[in-house]
Amino acid sequence: MRHTSVLERAILQVQKPILAAKRRRQLHPFFYRIGPVGLSICSVLLVSLMAVLYLSQLSQAVTANQEISRLHRQAAALERENQDLVYLIAQEQSPVYIAAHAKAMGLIPADPSTIIVLVVPHLKTIPPADQHMQP
Repeated sequence: MRHTSVLERAILQVQKPILAAKRRRQLHPFFYRIGPVGLSICSVLLVSLMAVLYLSQLSQAVTANQEISRLHRQAAALERENQDLVYLIAQEQSPVYIAAHAKAMGLIPADPSTIIVLVVPHLKTIPPADQHMQP
């Protein structure tokens, strides 16, 4: 009996490393079974994919930056145009400018004694330009 128990122990001791190796083999990921060449190819493909994704993001950032620059230039041009128009309006609303252009067109100031004022009864007054008209 003692002889069989020693034999059984020896068999168990031999089987334990075999079982452990089988379990390790089952737990190993796929990368350990493909070998160094396959692993190198997978690594190169992964690095290439990351490079393509990086370059794609970089090109999108450059495109967005160019669009922002274009919009800033357009805003500056519109601001200059707005300032020019404000200056032109201020110049054309000045009394000196109006009098000079009226004189160039052959208009002369009216004589206050020859002006006739016509009064229309029950006429509604025109509201000032800054008030909103109501229906």
